[in-house]
Amino acid sequence: MHISENKVVSLSYRLNLNNKNGELIETINKDKPLEFIFGSGNLLPEFENQLRSLPVGEQFAFILTSDKAYGAILEQAIVDVPVASFEVNGKVDESVVKLGGTIPMRDNNGNKMNGVVTAIDNELVTMDFNHPLAGKDLHFEGEVLAIRDATEEELQPQSAGCGCESGGSCQDGSCDDGCGCDSGGNHDHGDGGCGCH
Repeated sequence: MHISENKVVSLSYRLNLNNKNGELIETINKDKPLEFIFGSGNLLPEFENQLRSLPVGEQFAFILTSDKAYGAILEQAIVDVPVASFEVNGKVDESVVKLGGTIPMRDNNGNKMNGVVTAIDNELVTMDFNHPLAGKDLHFEGEVLAIRDATEEELQPQSAGCGCESGGSCQDGSCDDGCGCDSGGNHDHGDGGCGCH
């Protein structure tokens, strides 16, 4: 059996920045593999593309350039938010609003997104809403552990309560998956792995 649409695929892999010897971002071991339905749209398209048609036992190694992964760093995704926006009863919780802290927020359309605090002054909090892996090339190396047909139940659309914050099938780049994804994720990354987007 080979990887194709509607197959449940189990993988182990290591994810490094840029190349095999780059900074290690995530390790998914054989005892807790990444399991996903191929073609369901929950992983980066190019990640799946690189795995298409591989059989069980096949080892793989490939690089996703930033344009095929989480894209370039967008200046418009770095915004200044008034400090007053974070006040509750006239006070800002400094355990939440701190340099390097990640704060879940919603855009004007109600979509969830995570912002990282990059600067704070008396009036403004600068937040970066780029994906943590934006602008980075990703090197994946691993093995196809198992492939099986998905059941009818598995192929049914999932409810909105998919547990995005804990990894898995995030579509908005806010996976909390351990590699900074959330994709990243599962580590978020428990089940979704950094192939999640």
